Amino acid sequence: MLPILLCSFGLTVIFSLLALRFFPVLGLMDRPERYGHDRKPIPYPGGVAVVLAILLTSALFLKENPLIVSLMSAMIILGLTCFLDDRRGLSPVLRLGVQLLAGFLLIVGGLGISSITNPFGGAIPLDLVNLPFYLGSWTFTFTLFADVLTLVWLMTMVNAFNWIDGIPGMANSVAAVASLVLLLLSMRPGFHSVDQSFAVALSAMVLGASLAFLIFDFPPPRMLMGDTGSMLLGFLLAVTALISGGKIATTILVLGFPLLDFLWVIARRVFKGQSPFKGDLWHFHHRLQKAGYSDRTIVLFFGGASAVFGALALSLHTEGKLFVLAGIFAFMLGLVGVLYFRK
Repeated sequence: MLPILLCSFGLTVIFSLLALRFFPVLGLMDRPERYGHDRKPIPYPGGVAVVLAILLTSALFLKENPLIVSLMSAMIILGLTCFLDDRRGLSPVLRLGVQLLAGFLLIVGGLGISSITNPFGGAIPLDLVNLPFYLGSWTFTFTLFADVLTLVWLMTMVNAFNWIDGIPGMANSVAAVASLVLLLLSMRPGFHSVDQSFAVALSAMVLGASLAFLIFDFPPPRMLMGDTGSMLLGFLLAVTALISGGKIATTILVLGFPLLDFLWVIARRVFKGQSPFKGDLWHFHHRLQKAGYSDRTIVLFFGGASAVFGALALSLHTEGKLFVLAGIFAFMLGLVGVLYFRK
């Protein structure tokens, strides 16, 4: 685990330093005037460093199998698309299509869940409806409920991380906490009935990369991550939560604020008759900015909240996590109400 973490950390630092050196020469800079920032342009999207570091670490430490090949292919497709989106802007439909493709590649590679834990006892099966597909000698069975849930989960995590990256350092700090919690849970002795080595490796890679890039984009940032990095972090955390028995409940609890913000913003846009894909400044972190809090304070608040929820996730069973999540939801509603009406 430690060699993987250190490799991911070190490569991210190296690629980030190269980006700081060469991005200005290549014209890969942000446009601060578009968002009302009174500062000089800085390198963007620095998330390229995270993508390259995790891909290289995966190639060095992960043994080749269908799921690994699918995962690396999905990371490359997602990374290239996000890089183009950061530089030129792509349509939401195209971005969602690429996210679906990345999820489908993982499903074909063997990623999926057969059941989810019922918080009130037992398990809810998801493999009751199977649809076989044939293409020559190749056969694939689409497990309806399990695979649809997998796609929804992956796309939710990818876009939730994209949206919380409205403040530099936010996505990295939250990803660092979430990956640390998943790493500790995966390494817990006598807790799992299946091998957790893949989950440990992915958690260590995300932890190393997110901590390393936090050096460069913690407010005030020297470089911005962009969708290229934030979406990849969300994608890898979603995959980690699914493999080796599934840790969806734990991940939802740790990422309570970002995921609830994701649902709140979509619900508000739909209620207002707006497209759920059209950006605005009504995210929770934007409301905190409007209330006068600094970017650094907001990043520390989100990171600290994720750490508290992560500690609870490590100590609670599924039913306890459900009650804590309900408490987070009520607390966030109260804060949203205060911030919404605060002048």
